[in-house]
Amino acid sequence: MAQRGNYWSNSALAGWIRGTPKPGSATMEGWEEWREQAQSSKPIRYWMAEEGLDHIQNFLWWPVDQLYSIKYYINNRWITRTHALTAHPCDIRPGTWHDVGQRMMPCLFNELVDFVEIEQAGHHVAWDQDARKRYSPPWWARGWFRWRTWRCPEAGLDYLNWAAALKFDEEWVAADDLKYNQPTPQALAAQEIIDLYTWWTQVYRNRPDPYEVSGWTAACEEEREANGGTMNWGKRSAEFKNKSDQAHELLYKIEAQYDQEDDDMLIRLIRVRRSLWT
Repeated sequence: MAQRGNYWSNSALAGWIRGTPKPGSATMEGWEEWREQAQSSKPIRYWMAEEGLDHIQNFLWWPVDQLYSIKYYINNRWITRTHALTAHPCDIRPGTWHDVGQRMMPCLFNELVDFVEIEQAGHHVAWDQDARKRYSPPWWARGWFRWRTWRCPEAGLDYLNWAAALKFDEEWVAADDLKYNQPTPQALAAQEIIDLYTWWTQVYRNRPDPYEVSGWTAACEEEREANGGTMNWGKRSAEFKNKSDQAHELLYKIEAQYDQEDDDMLIRLIRVRRSLWT
């Protein structure tokens, strides 16, 4: 079935034909229970609403669907390049060499940034009229002309913050259920995405330079000044050697801490990957 902004099987007409109203929201088990009940009570009317209308819509919309397919192929192939993991130029400058291990982290976290700032932002304004007024996306970022290139961190985070506040209520579970008023799986995933995005865009990018913090840079500058602007590695002073040893010990410790933090955050990103979709 083609991906569309509206489906006739979800229309008011479909509800009238079906004769069994759909729930406003439900768990997967709740939806399955509704399907079984609706199909068993009115099988012909259920088929007409859920499948018959889709067949009619697919037949009448065939030319439009083909245009959509061409448009999205162009978009996916050459614009958003959804077949590839790519790094932003601020992390890996085009034309420079980086080993696979060096490419993994920026590529994966840059994709997370695009997910929040482009995909979630676009999803937010596509389904929320108030959000469209608030963020005023350009014409090429909404409707049929949307090319998934409009970037708005505020809109993406706005949507994720809304999702992170979702809790199990009466529509999901009984009031005496242990899950009642607890965060839903969608809320937990949204909060994790926010945390990872914030770490990459704010914490990671502002971590102090290990060479500066360890004192290695300052020690080298002092040694250059003492030697007329050059580093005389063959005749290092005892004072510089002592400072160098202390700086390197702290430098290695800081770099190890950074590496461990990077590994931990990458693991968290991998674990939340099934929630990175719109």
